[in-house]
Amino acid sequence: MYILSVISMYLIPALLFTILVVAIYKKVPAYETFVEGAKDGFQLAISIIPPLVGMLVAISVFRASGALDFLLSAIQPVLAFIGVPADIVPLAIMRPLSGTGALGIMSDLIRVHGPDSFIGRLASTMQGSTDTTLYVITVYFGAVGIKKIGDALKVGLLADICGLCAAIFFVMLVFGNM
Repeated sequence: MYILSVISMYLIPALLFTILVVAIYKKVPAYETFVEGAKDGFQLAISIIPPLVGMLVAISVFRASGALDFLLSAIQPVLAFIGVPADIVPLAIMRPLSGTGALGIMSDLIRVHGPDSFIGRLASTMQGSTDTTLYVITVYFGAVGIKKIGDALKVGLLADICGLCAAIFFVMLVFGNM
C-alpha cells in the first residue's frame, strides 16, 4: 500500500516534467501552447452554456408541469405486474437527461429506503449501468456543431433502456425482489 502512495505522489510531477523535457527536445513553445489550449478550453466552455441551459429548463418544465407524475400513474400497473417499484421510475427517466438530477433522485431513494434495500440497490445499479445520453448529445454535440443527432440519440437511448433492463434483471436475480 505504501509503495502505491509514493508512486501516486510523484507520478503527476514526473509526467509534467516529461512533457516539458519532450517539448524542449522538439523545440515546442510549451508555455504558449499551454496558454493557447487553455484559451480554446475556455471558448469551448462558453459554447456549451446555451445548450446546457436549454436542457436544464426543459427538465424543470417537465417535472413542474406534472408530466412526470402523469407518466408514473400511467405505467404503474405494468410496473406492479413485473415487480418493479414505481419509486425507481423518476430515476430511470432522469438518468438520460441529467447526471446531477439523477444523482439527487438516487440519493433521496437511498435516504428513504436505505442503501441495502431492494430500491437502494436497484437505484445504485441503474445509476452505474446507464449514461446521461441527452446531456452528452446536447452539450458535446452542440459544442462541436453536430446538427444531425438522430442516430446517436436512438443508439444512446437504446443503450440506456438495455442498461435499465439489465439493472432490473440482475438486481432481481442477485438480491431478489423487495
